[in-house]
Amino acid sequence: MIYSSKKLFLFFLSCIMMIFNYNTSGFLTATNSVGLNYGLLGDNLPTPSNVLNLYKSIGITKIRIFDPNTEVLKALRGHRNIEVTVGVKDQDLAALAASEEAVKGWFVTNIEPYLADVNISFITVGNEVIPGPIGPQVLPVMQSLTNLVKSRNLPISISTVVAMSNLEKSYPPSTGKFTSQAREQLVPVLKLLSQTSTPILVNIYPYFPYASDPSNIRLDYATFNTEAIVVQDGPLGYSNMFDAIFDAFVWAMEKEGVKGLPMVVSETGWPSAGNGNLTTPDIAGTYNSNFVKHIVSGKGTPKRPNKGFDGFLFATFNENQKPAGTEQNFGLYNPTGMKPIYKLF
Repeated sequence: MIYSSKKLFLFFLSCIMMIFNYNTSGFLTATNSVGLNYGLLGDNLPTPSNVLNLYKSIGITKIRIFDPNTEVLKALRGHRNIEVTVGVKDQDLAALAASEEAVKGWFVTNIEPYLADVNISFITVGNEVIPGPIGPQVLPVMQSLTNLVKSRNLPISISTVVAMSNLEKSYPPSTGKFTSQAREQLVPVLKLLSQTSTPILVNIYPYFPYASDPSNIRLDYATFNTEAIVVQDGPLGYSNMFDAIFDAFVWAMEKEGVKGLPMVVSETGWPSAGNGNLTTPDIAGTYNSNFVKHIVSGKGTPKRPNKGFDGFLFATFNENQKPAGTEQNFGLYNPTGMKPIYKLF
């Protein structure tokens, strides 16, 4: 079959748009997909190759690891269908912030060996260190890594992961406002991300506010399990706490002049044990199942309707080297035998 040059051009253009998936504002468009956090704080975890087989069996194509773990990255070789978010360790930030050469060395050691056969889509600089004493180290490391990947035309996004502790106010969502320390440390990061069309990664856990006040916060509101409007905020109505927290962060960004910046939910989840009847497999399964439905629907939030986003559940396994209690029970699977704690995928 002979194609005209115009048809070839249009075909090529459509392929490029599918590959890069940009929207008209220049920001990367979400694929409305759910990934998993792959934590390694356990002494009884399956081998990385077995974990990758698990991901394949349940259709997971996005994972997040908290540091450039050599065993995991080696196991990922050849699995180009899995997008990987790799974290920079918090304890490495001081040395990296002090020297662009140190950043280049970190990249050569931890990322370069895997570029040919591992699909590294994000590098995150620090995990919930803004706001805090080492928060100022994030921006210079992000700038150095951004310059490095840009100079080499690598399709890797550079960002950081932040918690909702950056919010001084969050209720109702329209009052969302950053703390003074967040304005000092986070806003320059957000402005850099706006320049590079890169999402900010946020950790959102409705479990924690619910667990702190279960007598006044409805469980169905905390677990996406009602369609009724529970919180009315001007013209915007909220039937779940997740959307309210998400939108409070959006409002806070807008008050700092940052508009339209995409957000990726780098962590969310609900523990299946560790805090009595607030943490059961049934409740955890309900929250996580409804979160998956929410993401896949692409319906967005009241403040950002019909603007989907990607999200990562926390976490793949229960990790027995984390602090005792709920922290050891956020996993979807028991490490031994990789048996699901409740049905999800």
